[in-house]
Amino acid sequence: MVIALAIIFIYVLAHIGKKRKKEISNIKEIINKIYNNEYSAPDEIRLGKELIELEGDIKAMFLRSRNDIDNLKKLELVRTQFLANVSHELRTPIFAIQGYLETLRDGAINDPKVNKGFLDKAILRTLNLNDLLNDLIDISMIESGEMRLSFRYFNLSEFLQTIVSDMTIIAEEKNLQLKLVEVDQDIKVFGDKKRLKQVLVNLIQNSIKYTEYGKIELEVAKKEDFVYILVRDIGIGIAEKDLDRIFERFYRVDKDRSRAIGGTGLGLAIVKHIIEAHGSKITVESTVGKGTEFSFSLKV
Repeated sequence: MVIALAIIFIYVLAHIGKKRKKEISNIKEIINKIYNNEYSAPDEIRLGKELIELEGDIKAMFLRSRNDIDNLKKLELVRTQFLANVSHELRTPIFAIQGYLETLRDGAINDPKVNKGFLDKAILRTLNLNDLLNDLIDISMIESGEMRLSFRYFNLSEFLQTIVSDMTIIAEEKNLQLKLVEVDQDIKVFGDKKRLKQVLVNLIQNSIKYTEYGKIELEVAKKEDFVYILVRDIGIGIAEKDLDRIFERFYRVDKDRSRAIGGTGLGLAIVKHIIEAHGSKITVESTVGKGTEFSFSLKV
């Protein structure tokens, strides 16, 4: 009897061993297929009823792996597109500067009718190139997490008055009026003054570029624990189909016009990142031929 039980026990152990070896082999095969990207959907992975919990874990691993691969492909595409855009944007001013200098070298330097004009144009292109490089540095620091913001409370009215004072000269060159709508003198907001100034200067510059007459308004509205800052113009406006894309890097609504009046194509992308770093969101409303309004909120 004892011998019979021992034989049965050995048989059972051998059977269990073979079964486990088969299951382990099956698991290894599934993992290899996942590694080699041979599955198209998690439902293709099957281990059987006894290993249903492990099967669920492996399916979850497969989905995470698939998402990681998809994200890497998207990042690679974005990186490739970004490098192509940077190359194109750098090439434009560099070729222009090269053209002006070669023309001057080939004899135009002695022609008083064109020499100063060509030098002025070359200098302007170098300034545009410098702006582009500065914006590239800013956006790379923001997206890599290397840009450190210094948050503190500051007086909003004084801050906005300084910006308007600085930008009024530029607005007046186009016969535009830059107006700060009355602001509560005691309001203090929480944020990085340097980066918020960069945001507002960029938005006001855009309004000046795309407005031919009238005024540009900077307005403040307080709601509960937030202050909303608005930059409003009566310029050419933005088509509805472009509104969702204007914060993309290098996206231009009208490429020829944008380049003619200056700009790097990175300004609004930088604005978006800075405002999001303040826990807010930049919004835009626009009507073609009637104007555009950008707004964002800050904590008080």
